[in-house]
Amino acid sequence: MPIPTVRLSRVPVWAWRALMAHLAPGELRRFNADPIDAIDYTLDIDYAGDGLREHRLDVLRPTDAPTPLPVYVYFHGGGWTSGDKAPLTRYCASQASEGMVVVNVNYRRAPRFTMQHMLQDANSALAWVHDNIAELGGDPGRIVLGGDSAGGQISALLAAVMGRPELAAHYSIDPAISAPSIRGVVQHCSVSDFSVIFEKGFVLGLGFVRMLLPGRGRGEHLERAARFLSPIEWIDSNYPPVLVTTSRRDYLYRANLNFIAALRQHGVGVETLVDDEAMHTWQQDSRHPASAEVYRRLQEFVRSVTGSVTGRNAVAARA
Repeated sequence: MPIPTVRLSRVPVWAWRALMAHLAPGELRRFNADPIDAIDYTLDIDYAGDGLREHRLDVLRPTDAPTPLPVYVYFHGGGWTSGDKAPLTRYCASQASEGMVVVNVNYRRAPRFTMQHMLQDANSALAWVHDNIAELGGDPGRIVLGGDSAGGQISALLAAVMGRPELAAHYSIDPAISAPSIRGVVQHCSVSDFSVIFEKGFVLGLGFVRMLLPGRGRGEHLERAARFLSPIEWIDSNYPPVLVTTSRRDYLYRANLNFIAALRQHGVGVETLVDDEAMHTWQQDSRHPASAEVYRRLQEFVRSVTGSVTGRNAVAARA
């Protein structure tokens, strides 16, 4: 979620949660202004079967397009403690309108739950996609994962879980789909490199690392333990292609640059879009002047990595 333009240093978890709670109602209204009509909305599907709000997902798909379509699975941000899929509805509809099935996912959050729970939820959402998305026009063999901020970290780490047995075992996850089904990863201002959190003066306090670890990291060396939280540590030559969108004014800008460099070092295809002025996770707001180019590049990326004809081109091809 976008945060105000302020200079902060070592924000504790409780202050972050208070700030996000204050911003959330306004963002829900503002981000979903001018809803998109030419989309079928299937909302609040219980992907875990337990009735929890945290285990609900939405499926958005264009009403007039050939199927099966590529599937874009999205995880919201919020510092792992906050956020919800609802403010991302119009963002997801914007992508669906260009010829993809979009799955907008909720998950359990800290500080009550840890990264293990979040990744297990994300894996459960992928299991639901694998079993059910064809009935809603999607192709379970052509999935792109995406997310913003903390949700970007979840999507990037989930992509690694699908192809790295050591990481899957660490989180007690039986991958729901085969690694080749993940065709790409989209990162909007993602927490893709945890090493920046340990730098002096970084905006987020170390409590954000502790709360994601079992037992709040008691007795562990935090920097070593953070290896299992940090997507950059799990890149190899088999990692799927990535689209990174970030801004020079984003407090996670260096993390994104480090991630881009690591992807290139391992020979992984990476496309980038760097804005000069936008603030953290501006991509959620479709009315932001810089968002149109993000959406164009995102849709182009999905077409490229899934080998699909989408959006207006799909309608033309069908005709």
